Amino acid sequence: MKKTGLNSAASLSALLAAVPRARIGVLGDFCLDVYWALDDSASEQSVETGLPTRPVRQQRYSLGGAGTVVNNLSALGVGRVAVFGVIGADPFGREVQRLLGTGGVDAAGMLIQTPEWNTPVYIKPIRADHEENRIDFGGFNTLADEVADAVLARLAAALPQLDAVVVNQQLPRGIHTPHLQAGLNALFRAHPDRLFIVDSRDLSGTYINCLHKLNDVEATRLCGQSTQARDVIALEDCRTAAQELYRRWRQPLFVTRGARGCLVLDGAGEHLVPGLHIVNPIDSVGAGDSFLAGLAVALATGAPPEQAATFGNFVAGVTVQKLFQTGTASPAEVLAIGADPDYVYAPELAEDPRRANYWQGTEIEIVSAPPELRQITHAIFDHDGTISTLRQGWEFVMEPMMIKAILGAHYATADETLYARVVRRVREFIDQTTGIQTLTQMQGLVKLVQEFRLVPAGEILDEFGYKKIYNTALLDLVRNRVSKLERGELDVTDFTLKKAPEFLRRLQAAGVKLYLASGTDEQDVIAEARALGYAGLFAGRIYGAVGDVALEAKRMVLDRILQDIGAANATQVVAFGDGPVEIRETRKRGGLTVGIASDELRRYGLNPGKRSRLIRAGADIIVPDFSQLEVLFKLLGVGSA
Repeated sequence: MKKTGLNSAASLSALLAAVPRARIGVLGDFCLDVYWALDDSASEQSVETGLPTRPVRQQRYSLGGAGTVVNNLSALGVGRVAVFGVIGADPFGREVQRLLGTGGVDAAGMLIQTPEWNTPVYIKPIRADHEENRIDFGGFNTLADEVADAVLARLAAALPQLDAVVVNQQLPRGIHTPHLQAGLNALFRAHPDRLFIVDSRDLSGTYINCLHKLNDVEATRLCGQSTQARDVIALEDCRTAAQELYRRWRQPLFVTRGARGCLVLDGAGEHLVPGLHIVNPIDSVGAGDSFLAGLAVALATGAPPEQAATFGNFVAGVTVQKLFQTGTASPAEVLAIGADPDYVYAPELAEDPRRANYWQGTEIEIVSAPPELRQITHAIFDHDGTISTLRQGWEFVMEPMMIKAILGAHYATADETLYARVVRRVREFIDQTTGIQTLTQMQGLVKLVQEFRLVPAGEILDEFGYKKIYNTALLDLVRNRVSKLERGELDVTDFTLKKAPEFLRRLQAAGVKLYLASGTDEQDVIAEARALGYAGLFAGRIYGAVGDVALEAKRMVLDRILQDIGAANATQVVAFGDGPVEIRETRKRGGLTVGIASDELRRYGLNPGKRSRLIRAGADIIVPDFSQLEVLFKLLGVGSA
């Protein structure tokens, strides 16, 4: 995947340092998001109706619609934010004005229309962390032409003091009447040197002489396809629509693709900005507005379109992790996610095995590695699921342990809905965190226990406490298997992937330095490698977790190798693994990545779920096991010693 120009903490920091000098205007549908946390413990029967009341324990109000863009601009530290829109003469309108004032926004362009206008409001009742049916205001609004003219006049007067203007449209009965549309187009024509960025749900085809940000469904609809809001749009269809729209508008175009990233077209060509891998639970509401804010900020500071889209992606990546709120992203949060981002690679291929490209009739899938031979000198192996299956079934130990930790005293009495929700969340978490240190997974468990709020705060263990519970159960399983091995009841082939030990021996005999790096505790990795008879092949280069989440074994080993051989020789390094960590970290550093999509129960053959996960993590090659080792040797440029 091509570098975006924001590929280091330094380049991202430089962009963030320019943000306070930016001056951005926002014209659009300003809304109010209202969150009412319901608590039936205080419910009583209404004397008037005889029905139970719905008590509100907490209430929160935040800007929505175009206001979400404004919130993000302010949180990012934009020097001047000016708004242009319409609210009603009602309590909700006054709350919008108060929130704008709290954020230090220039609200001189926010006008009040008294007749036929209610401030657009979305009231979201929340019960037990679930959003119930919304209550909406503003669906019957009609904007007066004279009010539209006044809004446009205020925007025109402010243009000399603005570097960019974001135009938001998301309401069918909002401010974007035909009269305002005509006035905006006239303004665009009159100021071709100004940066106007339009994000419109329904009117992108109406506005010209401006930049457009829209999602893939909107783009394909504009090109005549009858796509639906939740449809998965293939990259090919997205690309075809984007190319047609770029020919039509001749302005930089940004087509967002949800978790799959963003397609950018400009005078320099086409750029595919990848999506971000996010482990935490997400709430995608407002993600498009967050992306738009980041995009506008970067463009206003002079960043080229591809870099601007990448920055927008970072901003959205922060906000989607903030649940039950219209979240914002601070510069520190953007830097944290963008300084060393985890990207999602080839999502279409990962989700559709029909696209697989196999090497010369073998089971070896070529994802992105060129077919020419490489000269490999250093090989890093994950352990569990890559070589060893001694810990096969660890997920089935971790899953019930996590479920019990989250439910606590409610484990035996939780209703089916709650139990299923916890199970689903735990399985998602385990799938997303496979390959990382157990201690880091247990940190995630602490957050899950806090998220569900079923265990009193004083009874929640720390990551070390939960790890002890998990390790005790898992090590009982491992010790039983090692005992069978030692008694001769089973042999090494019963606990290793097909031909894995032979592959290691021949690789080592060919002069390749072998490294073993695992998220399992280091002493356990060494003991298990010895029990399986291949510890000596690594010549002491076996690394595992040491009780410090800051010391990630796989990252540490990669950096040590590159320090020895020089970063310019990263192509001499190959990583083998069935988890995303070793694949991502090696891909970032320019090494070759071989995903082991292993079926640990059979010890040979493909696991489709692992294949998908490993491709998304950045695997260049996918193999189910080591049975076709002669071909692998050839692809790695290693002699068949």
